[in-house]
Order: sequence, then C-alpha cells, then structure tokens
Amino acid sequence: MIVFRYLSRELLITLSAVSAVLLVIIMSGRFIKYLAQAAQGVLDPGVLFLIMGFRLPGFLQLILPLGLFLGILLAYGRLYLDSEMTVLSATGMSQRRLLVYTLAPAALVALIVGWLSLGLAPQGVSAVARILNEQDSLTELDTLAPGRFQTLRDGTRVTYAQELSEDRTELGGVFISETTVAGKAAKGVSVLVAETGRQEIRPDGSRYLILEDGYRYDGNPGQADYREIRFDTYGILLPKPEVSLEVSEREAIPTAQLWGSDNSRLQSELQWRLSLPLLVFVVTVLAVPLAKVNPRQGRFLKLLPAILLYMTYLALLIATRSAVDKGDIPGALGMWWVHAVFLAIGLLLMAWEPLSLRWWRRRATTGGSAHA
Repeated sequence: MIVFRYLSRELLITLSAVSAVLLVIIMSGRFIKYLAQAAQGVLDPGVLFLIMGFRLPGFLQLILPLGLFLGILLAYGRLYLDSEMTVLSATGMSQRRLLVYTLAPAALVALIVGWLSLGLAPQGVSAVARILNEQDSLTELDTLAPGRFQTLRDGTRVTYAQELSEDRTELGGVFISETTVAGKAAKGVSVLVAETGRQEIRPDGSRYLILEDGYRYDGNPGQADYREIRFDTYGILLPKPEVSLEVSEREAIPTAQLWGSDNSRLQSELQWRLSLPLLVFVVTVLAVPLAKVNPRQGRFLKLLPAILLYMTYLALLIATRSAVDKGDIPGALGMWWVHAVFLAIGLLLMAWEPLSLRWWRRRATTGGSAHA
C-alpha cells in the first residue's frame, strides 16, 4: 500500500499540473476568440465568463485523457531516471503489477471523464447555444460601446456613439455608415451624423432609433454625385429581437435520448461520448510500457513517439466518427475497432519486454554452454 500510494500521488500530481497547463492554453485561445467577437459587438462582454464556464466540461473531457497519458510518461520516466523503478523491480515490482497499480487512479479519471462526457458537457453545450441564440437577438444598441466603432454581423453598417447612457436609451455624437449592397458589389453609402439620439420602444414592441439635429449624406465613394439632407428628427427602425430557444446541435442532446437511436449521426455521438472514458484505460495500457526509459537515454527519449502514437489514436477516432456519420462504417462496428487495435498494441508492448528478456537470457545461456 505504501508503494501504491506513492505511485498514485506522483501520477496524480503530474496529471494535475499537465492538465492545468493544457487547460489554460486551450481556454486562452478560445477566450481570445470570444473577446474579439465582443469587441466587434457580436457578443455582450458580460456573458464571456459565463460562456467559458459552460465550455469548461467540454474542454476537460478531452484534456484529462491526454493529461493522464503525459502524466504517466513524465512521472514514471522520472522514477526510471532516478533508478527508483530499478529498486522497485528488485523487490518484485513487475510491469504487470505496475499496470494494475496505475489502473486505480486511471479508473478515477475515467469516472470523471465519463461524468463530463455523458452529463455535464452536453448540458454546457446546450447552455452556450441558448446564450448565443439570445445574443443573436440583440440589437446593435444592446452591444454598443461608447467611443468605439462597431461593425454589424453582416458588415454593412458601422455605428459609433461618443456618449451612451447607462440604460442605453440616450446617445450623443452619433455616426452611422450603411452600405447598400446589390448582389455582391457595394452600390452606395449612406452616412448619418447627429448630435443626439435616443431609443424609443413603441407599444407594439417595435424599436426606433430617433436621431436629432443632424445630416444624412447619400452617394457613391469616388464620385461627385451625392445628396445632403439636414434633419431635425430622423427615425430608424431597429430589427425586432426574436429569441430562439431551440438548440439543434447534437452535442447538446442529452445522453438518455441517444440510446437506441437508428440515426447514424446520433449513434456516432453516443459512441464518441462512451469512447472518452474508454480512451483513459487504453492510453494507460499504452503509457506504462512506453514510460520505461534507460537512465542513460533520458526521460524524454520516448516522449515524442508516444505523443505521435496518442495523436494517431485520437485522429483515427475522429475520422471513424465522421465515417459513422456518413454511414460508411456500420454503427455496430463504429469506433470500437480503433480501441481494440490500440489496446492490442498496448498489450503487445507490455509483453514485448519479458519476451525479449527471456530471449536474451536464453541466448546468453546457450552461448555460455557452447563456449564451455
């Protein structure tokens, strides 16, 4: 039990460190993407952290298996490098027993990954989809930031307000440029400049942007034919918000609804969710023999080939998932053959060293007898 606790502690500490680094890297890249959308006015900055929180289970379900794989390689590689594994081997610690000890923390990680992939991740995707649907229903005034030019989603209108009240109903120093598009080419540009503006909501729910004391310029860039209109009051009808609560992504479908479905896309989704906890056990069988290194060779000798093997495993799972989607692979076969192939590779690696050791001992014995 002392050896088991020591190995589990080393493995879990390394797993936590590696997973934390990978999580920060992945979430930083995704947060920058959402931040750019917020700067363009597509998203409300107030929902950024909410979206990232709901996306966290989806990130962790992919990070934890890789973190466990790298954790085994790094933790056990250090033990081999410091000759601690040599001491354990002298006391009867075999590769098979080491694998049994490693499967205990791997089972804990598999339970967490299964909880994430089968439960929390679909709920998070559904929540993010609802938030994005609500964001699509916002008008440009709901996401407008004072002192910043904002481009709408279709890129045909640019809005600027020098000042904006807290309730987003009063504007000051308004500039609006709208491009008229005919087909794929720009036909003309209309520019509105006003001292003040306000948002007005009618009893029927329609919204208007009322501009006061300003000018409107219509024309084509580079041409002299343009029209200038001065106005005291000018009204612009804003799109009426329509909140869509429907979530069509299959990643958001609860796992209970996927069981027994004949749809190939839903079958592949269910197999993908079940493959993630199964992936944890398979990579454990792969990592234990790959973690053994010669102290003279360094702990990173097998790290690159091991990572390439893991990436090949994951790439085959993704490719097989796409093939099941299209119906090229029967749902009964699905992704299970990929797990079987790499499990066989891991078992072969586990058996390779004892077989090679027996062969060298037999050769040495035969050579010594012949020499005598």
